[in-house]
Amino acid sequence: MQLHTFAEYLLAFAYYYPLFMSYLWMSGGLYYRYHWERKAGRWDQPPALEQPPKVSLIIPCFNEQAQIEETIAYADRLDYPDYEIIAVNDGSSDDTPHLLDALAARFPRLRVIHLEQNAGKANALRMGALFANSEYLVCIDSDAVLDPHAMTWLVRHLLDSPRVAAVTGNPRIRNRSSLLGKVQVGEFSSIIGLIKRAQRIYGRIFTVSGVVTAFRRSALHQVDYWSTDTVTDDIDISWRLQLAHWDIRYEPNALCWILMPETYLGLWRQRLRWALGGVETAFRYFPALLSWRKRRMWPVFIEYLLSLVWSYVLGVVLVLWALGKFVALPDALAVPSLIPGWHGVVLASTCLLQFFVSLLIDSRYERGLLKNYFWMIWYPLAFWLINVLTNLVALPLGLIKRAGRRGRWLSPDRGLREGEQRS
Repeated sequence: MQLHTFAEYLLAFAYYYPLFMSYLWMSGGLYYRYHWERKAGRWDQPPALEQPPKVSLIIPCFNEQAQIEETIAYADRLDYPDYEIIAVNDGSSDDTPHLLDALAARFPRLRVIHLEQNAGKANALRMGALFANSEYLVCIDSDAVLDPHAMTWLVRHLLDSPRVAAVTGNPRIRNRSSLLGKVQVGEFSSIIGLIKRAQRIYGRIFTVSGVVTAFRRSALHQVDYWSTDTVTDDIDISWRLQLAHWDIRYEPNALCWILMPETYLGLWRQRLRWALGGVETAFRYFPALLSWRKRRMWPVFIEYLLSLVWSYVLGVVLVLWALGKFVALPDALAVPSLIPGWHGVVLASTCLLQFFVSLLIDSRYERGLLKNYFWMIWYPLAFWLINVLTNLVALPLGLIKRAGRRGRWLSPDRGLREGEQRS
C-alpha cells in the first residue's frame, strides 16, 4: 500500500492494527493451548490437590432477588471438600436481604453480611474478604453459576506458586436467545478468551474477570484490597497487584456461566463502563509504568494505548468520510469511500480465521460452540462500532472523573433468561 496523504495513513493504521493484533492473539492463543492448556487435561477432570485448603467464596449482592437463590444453590454444590460461602448484601432495596437470611437457614455453609448503605461492589468485596476465614478467596457475581470443578482449577494455581495473587476464570454466556446473545457467545471465545491466553504468554493480563476470580488474601492486603473510587474494580485490582510484582494467571478450565445484556442500551452501558475503567486505570497508573522495574506491564499498556488510538483514528476516518459528502475537502483529508477493497477482504478473512481458531480452542469446554461461528459475521459491524464509540466517549470522561468519588453499582441488563446452560 503506497501512502501519499494524511487520510491514507489513517486508513492504513485502521487496517493494519486489527490485522496485526489478530495474528498476535491467534499465535499466543494457539501456543497457550498446546503448551499449557492441552497438558492440563479436561475441565471436568481437575487435578487432585494433596491438601485442599479452606476457601471462602464471596458473592457481593445488590438488588439480586431474581437470581441470588440460583447462584447460591449452585455454589453449595461445588466439588470441593472445604469451603464457606459469604454473601454480602450491599444495601439492597428489594427483597434480597430477607431472601439471603432464608437461604442461610437452608445452606449451613452460607454466611450473610448486611451493609446498611450501598457503597459499591469494591467495598462489598472488601468486607467479604475481611470476614473470610481463609487465605484463599474466590469472588463471583451474584448472577454467576460456577461449574462444580471451578474452585479446584482456580485454587491449584494459588498453591502452585506463592507469587500468584489472582487466577481469573473462564466466563461462558448463558443467555443466547437473541442475536446479541449469540454474538457474545463467540465474542467471549474469539476475543476475550483469546486475548487472555495471548497476554498470559507475554506475562501480564490487562484484567481479571470480575465475574469469577480467585485471590490470595495476603496479596490483596498488601495492596489495600479493592479501590472504592473506581468504575471497574476488576481492572484496577489487576493493575495494582501486577505493579506490586504479583503474578496473575488465566485458567480456562474454571468455567462460570453468566448472564449478559441482550439490549443495545444494556450493552452500551456495560461497554461504556468497561471503557471508562480502562481509561481510568491506565492513566492513573501511568506514572508508575515509567519505572524500569515495572517494564513487564509495558506490553499491556502499549496494547491498550494502541486500541484507544485505533478507535480515535477510525472515528476521524468516519468523520472525514461524512464531511466529504457535504463539503469539498483537501485531497490530503479526502476519504472517498468506506467500501473495502482487496485489503478489506484480507481483514475480513483474518477475522473469520480468528473466530474459527478461537471457537475451536474453546469447543473443548462447550459442545456445539462452533455453531455460533456463523453469527460472528455481525461482530465487526455491531460490536466494533460500539467499542469505538464507547472509547471515544470514555477518554474525555475518564480524564475528568473526579478523584476520590466512591463507586456505586446498579443492577445491569441480564438478558432474556431464555438461554440454556451447557448441555
